[in-house]
Amino acid sequence: MRDLHLTLNQTQRVRLEAALHSLQSLAPAAASAAAVTVADTIPVNHEDNILKGHGTSDQDGEVVATLCGVVERVNKLIYVRTLRARYKPEVGDIIVGRVIEIAPKRWRLEINFSQDAVLMLSSMNLPDGIQRRRTAVDELNMRTIFEENDVVCVSRTLALFRLRLRQLMKATKIAFTLLHLYHSAEVRGFQHDGSLHLQARSQKYGKLERGQLLTVPPYLVKRRKQHFHHLEQYDVDLILGCNGFVWVGEHVVVGDSEKTSTMVDQKTSSSEVETFTPLETRKHICRIANAVRVLSALGFTLTAELIIETAEASVSSNVEINDMLGAEFYVQTAEREAKRRADLLKKKSGTR
Repeated sequence: MRDLHLTLNQTQRVRLEAALHSLQSLAPAAASAAAVTVADTIPVNHEDNILKGHGTSDQDGEVVATLCGVVERVNKLIYVRTLRARYKPEVGDIIVGRVIEIAPKRWRLEINFSQDAVLMLSSMNLPDGIQRRRTAVDELNMRTIFEENDVVCVSRTLALFRLRLRQLMKATKIAFTLLHLYHSAEVRGFQHDGSLHLQARSQKYGKLERGQLLTVPPYLVKRRKQHFHHLEQYDVDLILGCNGFVWVGEHVVVGDSEKTSTMVDQKTSSSEVETFTPLETRKHICRIANAVRVLSALGFTLTAELIIETAEASVSSNVEINDMLGAEFYVQTAEREAKRRADLLKKKSGTR
């Protein structure tokens, strides 16, 4: 559990401790061995020439952890990856960000990274859907696409750290081949401050409206093939951003370019067009969002299946939306997850 502060009575405390103990006992041995706390000894099997990386130190000939986290190893290099670290981007990630600044030919986004991300005007589809060169008029109309504090879904970090590139070019002679795989035009967009380049070249990417933006630890969102989920029974869209930003909002049907062009032609100012979300849909959004909050506070990996299961459990137990953040529902969720993992382990053991 991370940052979980609940007022529990004695019975709830005993139940929660029992559920957490059961979850810990069900964890794989390899995962338990990889997790370390401060002053834990990291086994290296008496190997020579071990390189001690971030979060480690040498004490009396032993490698000792100086941080709480997970032990990672790359050849001879051993380091500790702290779970409280900020988001570490990788090419191909689906992320959700918030626009913080509009600059010439680009937007700057906050993506829970040590640097702001950059979304170039040339790296996204124009509202009219036509593939053409961006003009000065397009640059003047940037604020009609995204403005400050807008929540945006984008894809594929097109830039890495300059330091990482330099290390790659020094370490191997095929660096230029790897650069070609990332496309030369995109790689030339590196920023001197180490910021990232993003793109939004699909209709499913863009501005997110009529929903809630949640922030969770990035390690709870695993990289998967599908990060966009339409929860049909609730008519709600769920986007699990790899950077720890989770979007829960009203379902939006992605239209084709002709419809988009028509909408642009008929567009009026945002003050004149009022968007209305039905009350039932808003309740569904709040219920799904609270399910994400509960699972995140308990430290469970976020998946669409687990989020739906948690929301459905609150409905079947007649738990009101605001009561989902109460102590009793936290305990019930932990017990339910412990039982689910135990049943899954028994099922795997029975099939062997």
